[in-house]
Formats: sequence, structure tokens, C-alpha cells
Amino acid sequence: MWRIHLLRLAYLLMAGVMGFFVWQQVLFEIGPWPAPRVAAKSMLAALALLSVLGLKYPLQMLPIMLLEVLWKTVAIVLIILPAWLGGRMTPEQYVLFTECIGIVLVYLVMPWRYVWARYVRHPGEPWLQPRAQAPLSKQPSR
Repeated sequence: MWRIHLLRLAYLLMAGVMGFFVWQQVLFEIGPWPAPRVAAKSMLAALALLSVLGLKYPLQMLPIMLLEVLWKTVAIVLIILPAWLGGRMTPEQYVLFTECIGIVLVYLVMPWRYVWARYVRHPGEPWLQPRAQAPLSKQPSR
């Protein structure tokens, strides 16, 4: 049960901290934004709003927490770490690193056995639904 409460805390931080900064930028920054920034900020704003539902439904909203874990892990491992190791880390990448590194804490509270059982081992939804057969109409007897 303690893991569920810590997971709720992670959702609260996503909604509160990330939501505060992202929504402040979305609502109050004026000026032309490049398309990639519009896409990123819009996605993060929506993610912050959806994370509010994670306070009530922490297990059902795990896919958005997994999205958060995965994009930050990809950013750190595949982009920021190679740049740092190669001595070409930019100030923007450093800022992104400081914003992403907290995801390590989510790794500790994520219910990984549940994730494995529910999203890997559990049978998925069928791709095609069997056609519902129409009831045979009764023909009047002669």
C-alpha cells in the first residue's frame, strides 16, 4: 500500500510542479514558438492534466507514468549522456538533465511486478471482434 501512496505522490508532483511551470509557459509566454516547442509543451501540459487522475486511479493511470519514465530515460541515456561523455553537452541539455533526473525516484516506487503482469504477460485485447450474428428471423408458418 505504501507504494501506491508514493505513486500518488509522483502523480501529484507531475501535476503540481510540472503543471505549474508548463502551464505558466503555455498561458503567459508571448511570441512565436517553434513547432517542436509547441508540440513538446502541449504534450507536457496534457500529461500534467492527466496526472491529476493518477491521484484517484494510480494503477489505471500507469501508462502515463510509464510515458513519463520512458521519455525522460530516453532523453538521459540516448541524448544527454552521450553528449556529456563526448564533452559537448549544451546548457539546454544541462537544464533538461536537471528536469529529468528526478525520474530515478519514480523507478523506485513504480510497481514493476504489476506493470510486467498487466502490460506484458496479460493477454491483450483481440484485434478483431467476432461478428455478432443476427438472430434468425422466424418465418411465419403456412
